[in-house]
Amino acid sequence: MALQEGRYAFVADLHLGPDSDPGGVRERAFVEHLRALPSDLKGLFLMGDIFDFWVDYHDVVPRGSVRVLAALAEAAERMDVWFFRGNHDWWVTDYFEKELGVHIVQEPYRFFDLYGKRVLMGHGDTLGAHNAKSKLIFYIFRNKACIALLKALPPRWVFGFARRWAAHSRRKHPTPTAFLGEESPLYRFVDEFGRKNPPADLYLFGHLHTPGRIPVASGGELIVLPAWTKPEDTLIL
Repeated sequence: MALQEGRYAFVADLHLGPDSDPGGVRERAFVEHLRALPSDLKGLFLMGDIFDFWVDYHDVVPRGSVRVLAALAEAAERMDVWFFRGNHDWWVTDYFEKELGVHIVQEPYRFFDLYGKRVLMGHGDTLGAHNAKSKLIFYIFRNKACIALLKALPPRWVFGFARRWAAHSRRKHPTPTAFLGEESPLYRFVDEFGRKNPPADLYLFGHLHTPGRIPVASGGELIVLPAWTKPEDTLIL
């Protein structure tokens, strides 16, 4: 997809939510940042895991998300806003498009043309080698029947379960996943992708929480975004 000429902002992995962001400190900082983005920006890319957990319901908006939703709606009036679903907010469906004017990317990655360059971007969680347990979890969480069952349950149950699951995961993995350079499964994925397909000029992903930037052997460059905690964590190209 060709983007109009101009500058674009990229953010990833805010994990907004009452348990992951006690007191809403990160949410308030992000809302202020959204409203202070340069007026000449043409677009904003939200690269997944913006929320620590999210499910779209027909008549329910999760508690504690109103301020950032309002700020995203305001941003979408000034520029194009794109949302790549992450492993924590995969269940975003049409609410963001219909109510906020935010474009939802359904695929795990998508090509964009920027400054005449091919940019392949996505969240990055399903890309690269994964063990059998991870593959099973991906299948269950993204299966249409399982999603329909999830949405049929009371939101209080679903969000309570999700928050306990996320808290358990944070206790089990208290430190961020390091970007391992050429040893990273994400790097191996983009390198192999470039060998089997016309390579991208730039590969841009989140998910790992730690920033990285490295040339890819098959062509192009890989950029991994940091987990957003402050305005300096926003990449502007």
